[in-house]
Amino acid sequence: MKVAFVIYSNMTALDFIGVYDPVTRLKSMGFLPDLSWEICAYSETVSDSTGLKFLPTQIMQSLEEFDWVILPGGITPLVYALTQDVNFITWLKTAENCQLKASVCTGSLLLGAAGYLRGKQATSHPNAFKELAEFCAEVVDRRVVDEGNVITARGVTASIDLGLYLCEKVAGYEAKEKIRVQMDYQTEPNSDSSPLYA
Repeated sequence: MKVAFVIYSNMTALDFIGVYDPVTRLKSMGFLPDLSWEICAYSETVSDSTGLKFLPTQIMQSLEEFDWVILPGGITPLVYALTQDVNFITWLKTAENCQLKASVCTGSLLLGAAGYLRGKQATSHPNAFKELAEFCAEVVDRRVVDEGNVITARGVTASIDLGLYLCEKVAGYEAKEKIRVQMDYQTEPNSDSSPLYA
């Protein structure tokens, strides 16, 4: 299985790292030995909204080869502006045939601009609910919203919940739990007492 972690300038670092850490543990902890990934960008240089720099491993290459494509979010006005960038959105559309597209926070605006949220429920950071409504059938105030081939998560810290959710989806509950414990993540977001998922 091959995963594309998409990065872009002005993203929120934790949106990216929070999902990257648990998903890549699927390989390092032996649950999916054949898992591979690339850090994909449309530009050669990428930094988050505070100037922290990231190094992509693939630049402007098609996303069609990947099984999963995962996008972080960022500050709402900056990400909303990126939805108007025809070249960037055309690049995201190369992921059309990928099995799963997932996003954290305002990354859902980018999925929406690429057309992946048509007729679907989705979520984002609450500050972006109004903008998200332009791109999906219904904005849902849940931590993670699973619409089959598209999964969206709420703001920033929900990136960890999304990462663990994806681990369970592909490797099962026990694998997810071992990863969660190894990460020392104290909350089990999918417990019966906390119905966070749509």
